[in-house]
Amino acid sequence: MTATVRKERRKKARQVVRWPITVEVEHGTVDGETRNISFDGIYIRCDEPLKVDQDFRMAILTPERQAIALTGKIVWADLYALDRDENAFGMGVCFVEIAEKDRQAFEDVLTSRVCH
Repeated sequence: MTATVRKERRKKARQVVRWPITVEVEHGTVDGETRNISFDGIYIRCDEPLKVDQDFRMAILTPERQAIALTGKIVWADLYALDRDENAFGMGVCFVEIAEKDRQAFEDVLTSRVCH
């Protein structure tokens, strides 16, 4: 699937951002970085691969230094970044669960970026 096709399926525009992210995994945490973000999902790059089609707890550190906690599902991966066990280093994540206070903080950060 090409990036163009993926972009056409998106309901919300994405913003290019590079924010630190920490993902909880069985053996501890994996650090990464957002590459683009919207109100519904994010594209992340991680130091270690994550399993496609699984939910992970994550924390995104915004420029305002506020951590946004959420559960996200790895829904697709860059084909060039897959290993033989279908783990990925570059992944598309849709939001599965986010507390109302975190969603509001997240939306505030994104809205302020659009307005400036």
